[in-house]
Amino acid sequence: MNPLLALAKGVRKCLAPPPAAFEPPQQARNVTRGTMLAARLEKARTGAARRKGLLGRESLLPGEGLWIAPCESVHTFFMRFPIDLVYLDRKLQVRKVRHCVGAWRISACFSAHSVLELPAGTAQASRTERGDKVEMAPVAASAESCE
Repeated sequence: MNPLLALAKGVRKCLAPPPAAFEPPQQARNVTRGTMLAARLEKARTGAARRKGLLGRESLLPGEGLWIAPCESVHTFFMRFPIDLVYLDRKLQVRKVRHCVGAWRISACFSAHSVLELPAGTAQASRTERGDKVEMAPVAASAESCE
């Protein structure tokens, strides 16, 4: 291996930020309506994870989702499937809902602190509306294990 390349690789490794601490998946429930928004929600809290979002995925399965925080706007450039967007403020109150957002769109809610990206149809099925209260909780250990 080229010594200069090896040195550059070593420097990059030393300067790279430490890997983010593992965060267990979350569940998102619409407390106001008594409905489930996502049974398994991934969190995108680092800059790289927020920028990537759902890009590169073929789909979101029912019950899955991505929670991007902080976030006031999203784009669906290069997306391969439509999604629902549920914008939340810091108190997890719904500020805005966008249904079935297709590819090549931009959406924003400047009063939001985070956004849930969910499979298209989830917001309508859960009857989620502006003003509803959402609750996040870790996925139960029993739901995660394969028995």
